[in-house]
Amino acid sequence: MSDRRRINGPPGGTTAPSFAIPSSQERKRMRPPNEIRKIFIKTGLTPSASGSAYLELEPSQPTSGGDELFTDALAGLKLSCTVHGPRPLPRSASFSPHLLLSTHVKLTPFAARKRRGYVRDASERDLSVHLETALRGVIIGERWPKSGLEITITVLEGEEDSFWDREGDLIGEGCSRTGGWGMMSILSGCITVASAALADAGIDCVDLVTGGVAAIVSQPSVLAPEAQGNHPTKKAEAATTTQVILDPCPSEHQDIGASCVVAYLQSRDEITEIWAKGEALSPEIGQGTDQTGFNSLIDQATEAAKAARLVLIQAISESTELKIQAIN
Repeated sequence: MSDRRRINGPPGGTTAPSFAIPSSQERKRMRPPNEIRKIFIKTGLTPSASGSAYLELEPSQPTSGGDELFTDALAGLKLSCTVHGPRPLPRSASFSPHLLLSTHVKLTPFAARKRRGYVRDASERDLSVHLETALRGVIIGERWPKSGLEITITVLEGEEDSFWDREGDLIGEGCSRTGGWGMMSILSGCITVASAALADAGIDCVDLVTGGVAAIVSQPSVLAPEAQGNHPTKKAEAATTTQVILDPCPSEHQDIGASCVVAYLQSRDEITEIWAKGEALSPEIGQGTDQTGFNSLIDQATEAAKAARLVLIQAISESTELKIQAIN
């Protein structure tokens, strides 16, 4: 007779599950320096919001070799944006001749391999401030006096600051778990997906704003045997070379010297926001060569924004055609 006060186990024997250890093979950039990752943008996914958009970047692929079944695939960037408004401000609020813009960027707890908290930290608040600055110069706020507009972006999957090993530690110099190099790519995606959501909501803007990011990375270089000779110091000095690349994936590079994000308006040739960090002219990166310096970094980030604009225009055009077909 079984004891009703006790939860009996299964009659058969069971074994504890065993999990395969993923491969710790590092990723390397397979794209040319002037090529960005593939972008997917879709608008109108949230019916309850005035406008919405979804953006996804192609995840990084491992290099050749190894078992693909047990390869630890890196997460790509996935963003969801909703726009609510314009809404009238409460009567207790003071009169404002311009539209009051409010931005909110939040990373989900599962957005990165290192689990995050439910309360926004300093890096998420910084992203919100940068996004508000980038969009404030785009929206024509004079057309909605004493009104408010709320833009909320949820980061479903974010960029890692570097590559992770099997023990769960970051590999790479100068990387941090909060506010690192991965935040630069997240801000670039937030600017682009917010522009798509504003267009879906029918908010009057001076132009479509897109985000672009560029970075200065150090890559190993191999000298020819006749150039090396018997000089080990010469070989050590030429072990690394610097290069400016578009749309960097931090997990594909071990040493990032500097990075820059811009919010660019192509038709007006204006930049509404610049966020740069790092040392572009440090001895480790270079001595002011043609490929280094913040001026070249901003130019390359602008080129990345121009490439993202093509995808944004195509996504908005497809959404507009569907709306016209639904009306007819």
